[in-house]
Amino acid sequence: MISYLQVCNLTRRVGDRTLFQDLSFGIGQGQKIGLIAQNGTGKSTLLNILAGTDSADEGEVIFHNGLRVGYLPQSPVYPADMTVIEACFWHGNATTNLIREYERCMAQEGHPGLDDILARMDLHEAWDYESRAKAILSRLQINDFQQPVSQLSGGQLKRVALANVLITEPDFLILDEPTNHLDLQMIEWLEEYLCRSKMTLLMVTHDRYFLDRVCNSILEMADCTLYSYQGNYAYYLEKRQERMEAARAEVARANNLYRTELEWMRRMPQARGHKAKYREDAFYELEKIAKRRMDERQMRLEMKSNYIGSKIFEAAYVSKAFPANDGLPAKVILKDFYYNFARFEKMGIVGGNGTGKTTFIRMLLGEVMPDSGRFVVGETVRFGYFSQEGMAFDEQMRVIDAVTRIAEYVDLGGGHHLSAMQFLQHFLFTPQQQQNYIYKLSGGEKRRLYLCTVLMRNPNFLVLDEPTNDLDIVSLQLLEQYLQDFRGCVIVVSHDRYFMDKVVDHLLVFNGEGVVKDFPGNYTQYRQWESMQSKPESDVRKEAPVKESEKSRRDRSSQPRRMTFAERKEFERLEQAIMQLEEEKQLVEQALCSGTLGVAELTEKSIRLPQLERELDEKTLRWMELADLQQ
Repeated sequence: MISYLQVCNLTRRVGDRTLFQDLSFGIGQGQKIGLIAQNGTGKSTLLNILAGTDSADEGEVIFHNGLRVGYLPQSPVYPADMTVIEACFWHGNATTNLIREYERCMAQEGHPGLDDILARMDLHEAWDYESRAKAILSRLQINDFQQPVSQLSGGQLKRVALANVLITEPDFLILDEPTNHLDLQMIEWLEEYLCRSKMTLLMVTHDRYFLDRVCNSILEMADCTLYSYQGNYAYYLEKRQERMEAARAEVARANNLYRTELEWMRRMPQARGHKAKYREDAFYELEKIAKRRMDERQMRLEMKSNYIGSKIFEAAYVSKAFPANDGLPAKVILKDFYYNFARFEKMGIVGGNGTGKTTFIRMLLGEVMPDSGRFVVGETVRFGYFSQEGMAFDEQMRVIDAVTRIAEYVDLGGGHHLSAMQFLQHFLFTPQQQQNYIYKLSGGEKRRLYLCTVLMRNPNFLVLDEPTNDLDIVSLQLLEQYLQDFRGCVIVVSHDRYFMDKVVDHLLVFNGEGVVKDFPGNYTQYRQWESMQSKPESDVRKEAPVKESEKSRRDRSSQPRRMTFAERKEFERLEQAIMQLEEEKQLVEQALCSGTLGVAELTEKSIRLPQLERELDEKTLRWMELADLQQ
């Protein structure tokens, strides 16, 4: 396997804080790697260093010669006077540079050097480059190619940047939160695109389904150290748990031995000169292990929520539309929509961008008035609203001061209270981080602080609009636990499929043009139902008579059908094949867990394992069908 990237002893500090130290790893051709770490540990900084937009304090980054590298930053920036289509050529490659050269040539009198440029345009297949750009932009729901980028929202700008980097068709693609601001259909399209692509990939994302289906390796940054897992996200979770349990056992053993060695070190000072130097050195190394913190801070709080009555809210035949304005077409959000929200309900809202999900929430909260109909909210309802835009903090305040301005103590119910400092610790802010100024926090840490300020007010109805954006996976897991335990009502607007599956029990699906569907289930169940509905009606009609005719033949026959000679032979071959596949699978799993394989062998076996599982499933299913005939 060709080495595309080598990172050697990379160190980066911000003030007196070390983000990562002596970081070393390599990425080979064809690998698709997900980078996982808590907010504030330097994920985006690392990607910026790899992309050349930032620099490290120590160490070096070495790319393979001639490698085309594409980079999608978390917050892309373009000149304000550019159009959308021009932005797609802004960070280009040899092809986009050639197109610019052609345009300059055509703008000059006599078109000097045109023949040479035309030959190179043919060689690089540059003539259809713009059409490919427009096709990807359209797939990402950007259709006004001449619109100035200054008029785009943050989400639209991110999609233009994504189109830009995909069009360049790089050998090595670096993505920082690619799924942010994409709706569910776009995320699934991008997921399929990257799975099919042969590009080498390094990405940071909080979308766990996306990680699981796209990546074949996981890198985890924790405690200034890098851990590597040769498998997808599900494999990473399993092996990380094993690593944590082994580390806890090591700390426990070290603590037992530490007590004995500490007693030895505390003997009379005059005897210290006779102590073995090697034993003293070993003691200090043991002390580091014994004092290592292995606790995974949790936010699982049994918090008191204010009493909520049986009347929550009723959307009584609500209609809302926005008229055509500034060249934008008219948009219908709701049309005679009725819904009666039940007590303790946990509802998810999904739909494409621009279908009115956020507008619906703002009407519920009274921030936007409907054109007709009304929202009737129960008297006991106390909203806690987490918006997409976040909270405008005073950047010069300390974290602890921003929270104590809201409350000094948080009521947990049953006479139990937490101080603001203790409450922040449950939200993964250490006492040292609580003394930091807010402007020093990463984007994800600010979102987590905002979430903390919403929850500490003890609402009984949480309305969360894209809560997963910029939160790391650890924070998402803790938020999921909190919402599962929450004794109140919840509405969640999110494009994070895993999060929705864990939290909500039914969906409102916004299909646009005022069409809203109520679905009793989570997002995965909805997609399964939708795929069944998408089957052509003609196929269903064709299948029905066949099934009926088979049933009638079985009814007419008093004797069960027996295996044919060919089926019996197939049955025997399947038994042998299944045994061989199971043995091979066991050997592959043992090899992957051994820790002795090289990079090439690890990649080969990581690819082979899911192939084996698919073959086993197919052959086992056929074996079971034939086994029924044998009985």
